[in-house]
Amino acid sequence: MDNMKEVDNNSCSDGVLLRMGLNDNKAGMQGLDKEKINKIIMKATKGSRFYENELKKDQQVNQRIEKMMQLKEKITTQQLLKAQLQVDKLVTELEQSRNLSNTIVHIDMDAFYAAVEMRDNPELKDKPIAVGSMSMLSTSNYHARRFGVRAAMPGFIAKKLCPHLIIVPLNFEKYGKVSKEVREILTKYDPNFMPMGLDEAYLNITEHLEERVNWPEDKRRFFLNTESTTEKDNADVNISTNFNEGGYSSSPVLFEDNTPLMDDHSEQRDGKQSVENSVVFGTSAEEVVKEIRFRIEQKTQLTASAGIAPNTMLAKMCSDRNKPNGQCRIVPERQAVLDFLKDLPIRKVPGIGKVTEKMLRALGIVTCSELYQKRALLSLLFSEASWHNFLEISLGLGSTHLEKDGERKSMSTERTFSEINTAEDQYRLCQELCRDLAQELQKEGLK
Repeated sequence: MDNMKEVDNNSCSDGVLLRMGLNDNKAGMQGLDKEKINKIIMKATKGSRFYENELKKDQQVNQRIEKMMQLKEKITTQQLLKAQLQVDKLVTELEQSRNLSNTIVHIDMDAFYAAVEMRDNPELKDKPIAVGSMSMLSTSNYHARRFGVRAAMPGFIAKKLCPHLIIVPLNFEKYGKVSKEVREILTKYDPNFMPMGLDEAYLNITEHLEERVNWPEDKRRFFLNTESTTEKDNADVNISTNFNEGGYSSSPVLFEDNTPLMDDHSEQRDGKQSVENSVVFGTSAEEVVKEIRFRIEQKTQLTASAGIAPNTMLAKMCSDRNKPNGQCRIVPERQAVLDFLKDLPIRKVPGIGKVTEKMLRALGIVTCSELYQKRALLSLLFSEASWHNFLEISLGLGSTHLEKDGERKSMSTERTFSEINTAEDQYRLCQELCRDLAQELQKEGLK
């Protein structure tokens, strides 16, 4: 009996760790001592309301898994064979609809909120910092990630992982201004680009690439800022002229100890700029994205990572491949897409979170190729919408349509807050949120 209780407790702990523990699929989290970090997380949270809430959620997922496994046991060989035929028929239809003609780019600013704070306060540069509050973090810099500190982690847990962590409060007004600067650059490559929050965006650069083929070098040339004449600055300029070859970063924010080299492409300062102090980018998709990242960095002193692929889903996964300050491309060929997905962990896929990951793991599915191999079984266990989505993921199919300004159907407001115990405090918070929402509606001319 005692052994049974021990097994149950271990199972609960494992489930909660899957929800709260280190996710080493995230950029900057690779190679960490997962066991040590998870022990600290468990010790910091066990017995707290946060832990109990996560435990309750995990138990609900376990119940869903139990029902799923019971249903799986009842599936006959004949049912599975029939499902296989139906699913494979759909695979044929989906393959016929595969579109490899678009070049989609996903731009993702590196540790955006934290990078802005580090830029504006150089004293933070070499220190582990996170942006948010003791209740919840929005992001962390790469120094903090080496301790296991990540976004969507309560600040009190992060402090246990990294006692010298500096938590900076959110400043959306400041981040919004920087985001606007980035968007001004993006619109030059795709006027209909699709922003995703303040720090991400999708672009379709297909038309831009067609036009760019005929551009002369001068239209693809960007001048460097050579105002500073110190020996160190001159060395920086020489290195940065190779940006489009080696991906060198001049940003002082994340890792490099250099100064920004240019403000923009258009103005020559005092007529002193020369061809020797410039960078010319090529006409390929890779060169266009290097140019975009270069311009973002010189305008904002912040770095961006990027993914280039035939659709939005693949582009987003690509942008995570060489973070931070890197880029990756999947060439528009069916086999190249399937090769990219073959060993990719399902958790790397946009839209597959910790709940779906746990349910799929229960079926022995860890990679995207396994998602395809068990396509018939999934069609019998999940809703039609879900298994269709899994199938499209396993084939590398995604949207090429960027909807910038769809019809807005709702408005909301939110606030991260510490634990509230009394009904009076809860009621007051609801009033504040309602007032904030009413003000937002008024700004939009809505009632």
